[in-house]
Amino acid sequence: MKKNIDHTDPAKTMNPKRGNGGETHQDADKKSQTLTTQQGVVISDNQNSLTSGSRGPTLLEDFVLREKINHFDHERIPERIVHARGSAAHGYFELNESLADYTTAKILCETNKQTPLFTRFSTVAGSKGSKDTPRDVRGFAVKIYTEQGNWDIVGNNMPIFFIQDAMKFPDLIHAVKPEPDRGFPQAASAHDTFWDFVSLSPETMHNLIWLMSDRALPRSLRMMEGFGIHSYRLINKEGISTFVRFHWKPVLGVQSTTWDEAVKISGADPDYHRRDLFEAINNEDYPEWEFGVQLFTEEDAEQFPFDHLDATKLIPEELVPVKIVGKMVLNRYPDNFFAETEQVAFCPSHVVPGIDFSNDPLLQGRLFSYLDTQLSRLGSPNFAQIPINAPKCPFANMQRDGHMQMHVPKGRVAYEPQSLDPEMPRESAKQGFVSYQEQLDDNVKGRVRADSFADHYSQPRMFYRSQTPYEQAHIASAYAFELGKVDTPHVRMRTLTHIRNIDEDLAKRVASALGMTLPEATAPAAAIQDMATSAALQTIGLSPNSLKGRLVGILVAKGSKRSEIEKYQTAAKAQGASVKIVAPGREVQLDDGTRIQSAERIAGAPSVFFDAVVSIIMPDQAKQLAKDSSTLDWFTDAYVHCKAIAYCGATDEFILSKLPIKKDDFITPLSEVDTFIENAKTRLWQREPKVRDLA
Repeated sequence: MKKNIDHTDPAKTMNPKRGNGGETHQDADKKSQTLTTQQGVVISDNQNSLTSGSRGPTLLEDFVLREKINHFDHERIPERIVHARGSAAHGYFELNESLADYTTAKILCETNKQTPLFTRFSTVAGSKGSKDTPRDVRGFAVKIYTEQGNWDIVGNNMPIFFIQDAMKFPDLIHAVKPEPDRGFPQAASAHDTFWDFVSLSPETMHNLIWLMSDRALPRSLRMMEGFGIHSYRLINKEGISTFVRFHWKPVLGVQSTTWDEAVKISGADPDYHRRDLFEAINNEDYPEWEFGVQLFTEEDAEQFPFDHLDATKLIPEELVPVKIVGKMVLNRYPDNFFAETEQVAFCPSHVVPGIDFSNDPLLQGRLFSYLDTQLSRLGSPNFAQIPINAPKCPFANMQRDGHMQMHVPKGRVAYEPQSLDPEMPRESAKQGFVSYQEQLDDNVKGRVRADSFADHYSQPRMFYRSQTPYEQAHIASAYAFELGKVDTPHVRMRTLTHIRNIDEDLAKRVASALGMTLPEATAPAAAIQDMATSAALQTIGLSPNSLKGRLVGILVAKGSKRSEIEKYQTAAKAQGASVKIVAPGREVQLDDGTRIQSAERIAGAPSVFFDAVVSIIMPDQAKQLAKDSSTLDWFTDAYVHCKAIAYCGATDEFILSKLPIKKDDFITPLSEVDTFIENAKTRLWQREPKVRDLA
């Protein structure tokens, strides 16, 4: 916290001049670059078009105006059909334990070496301009610039997907997107077409219950797990294949918001996750994940009570432990959001020698679809030449021409075999990518789904029963909210027939919340198994008892004690938390006469932004703030969201005592700073049933 505010305006030293109409001009000097056109012609006036007289018509010959407007008119490119809303960062991958026994991929064999990467997180259903915090699956895509070529791990923050075959992907997305006759709802699954589709597609039930869980409401992009979803193959130097599933585990643990928080955050700050990622990296609080693998053989897979080629099935960690072998650290925000975050192109087909694909039918379809969509979105087969997509290892090929060709290939040869230029690129049997030579079990061609894919309820049941009671209540309430937005009665009823196959108590809770009678369960296509529960599937259970990565909000006003503010700042930061000062205005004078700048006005920073809150205000200010609805909501929301609150005497007398807040162990006076710090590491979930009616 700075002693005082610096109001010095740098614009005054940037050669300002005022034009005839009072417009501001700034002339270049030795400190700045000189503004030019695309052709390098220096621009003399960037404020006024060329006209015939001061009030006459604009002249067509003004090439500076034409170029500027023309480029502006074409600045937007088609947004991604899915995953349009994204945020990203640069970083590095480092392997700690070699997998040389399983693969020839150098990135998984050479330890203690930092390899650059670029990671993009995203929502799925919303447009590029939608909010960060809807109930949604999150994309988790990593591009690693290995010395053998780019390797893209294109996954989500959930280990499974809605569908088993890529044939159904257009149907799924058409169903979840805004309904085409009305153009809403945006970034939401709570509507008829989505639930009509999923209730007629039992394969969606597993990913659906994850969507209803706290996993769909991440507290931060830094606090999400990432999954490669599909089984892949690792191939070693003997040509032996081992199946693998890829995992990213956040060092900060898995943490989520409540639904009520997510709704309020989306209104107060639609860029909440993007801002959090930006600020964490700027503060050198670098997001970090452990990289893990689940390794298993064909023989192991035959013993699983499910088919691992089915993308709607996860492999419980109790069955195949996740072996942690490396880490990912994000340490640099993009220099330009469009050039990097928007133009980056991920494709599951981007693998390196030593890594191969399985026969998962959803993965097989993605191998085509992702390349196809990049061609459409980026407008050229040369999208790999865009810097964010270009390999950082040597590369050479016979590809020529095409829209936006940025390379200048030399020589007369663009084919092979050839005999005219011995220096042109040729294949390498020794170094090149070799597909695993799999022995197929049959040679029958047909549109037939494997009967081993028919069990649609066992894993959703395992997931639900693995949750804590608080998380189960959140899931039931999410179903009730979503289905409460569905207008078509038979769609609601049909969905309940599936939920009965997942868990009887869950079905009763949802039906009761909707005021509906419970229908008969739908007949399952395969016997439902009672699989062992898995603590690794929880969210609350995976949240660490730590302040690291959390954010504490301190409310201050005129006359607040600097010593108390600094005491709480020091204590919170010592535990790895960030702190933001909130005040009635952007500037506030403290008790020692100094004037500081708040991070936010209280009217623009509801307590849903913070993991715990502190109030340090004087009586006169407390009396005034007690009349302000945003201040009252600030405390009430912190309470109903089960957060720690530290209060001063004036806050207690004039605010807390007037609110429906019952003091418990997580509401402490300022003198108990150590107790507050310990409380702020988690939430008091026991408070939730007392303050919220959950299904």
